[in-house]
Amino acid sequence: MKDRLKPNLIEKAIRIAASAHFNQTRKADGMLYITHPIAVALKLAKQGFSDTVIAAALVHDVLEDTDYSADKLKKELGNEVFKIVKAVTNDKSLEWEDKKIKYIEIVRNGTEEAKAVAVADKIHNIESLMIVHAKDGPKIWKRFNRGKEKKIWFEKNFLEMIKETWKHPLVEEYEKLIRKEEELK
Repeated sequence: MKDRLKPNLIEKAIRIAASAHFNQTRKADGMLYITHPIAVALKLAKQGFSDTVIAAALVHDVLEDTDYSADKLKKELGNEVFKIVKAVTNDKSLEWEDKKIKYIEIVRNGTEEAKAVAVADKIHNIESLMIVHAKDGPKIWKRFNRGKEKKIWFEKNFLEMIKETWKHPLVEEYEKLIRKEEELK
């Protein structure tokens, strides 16, 4: 009976994400930040990924965008989830271009699970951008560190790598969204 009261892996990840991202908002649309990891996790759940991958999706930005410690995350959710999150976490000590190049290489050498979280993350980011663009127009690009040109540069480079290393319907979805993103003014 006592075990039933223990939160499962996904429940733990939801609690960590909600707590870590409390009061944060997304730069593209101003929505509560927690909507993003939930959307990424739902995309992966719909594709039939494991609880481990879904949990990692829920906390995929915790190390990068909060002060939640790596040791605590590993202890709370285990080594498998931690390795996925670590593989999709940008190195904030680097300049933007170097950070993005390193990210692409880490994901290239990462597991299928890390690739799944990374692609679902990119898909939701573009979907969010397109919603805001429909409302606000081209001024959306000012919210990004390097503007539209560099954002598209990163997306295309990431796509090239992911097409070489992972076969999954999410890759095709991502490619279609990049094409739509390029057409935005």
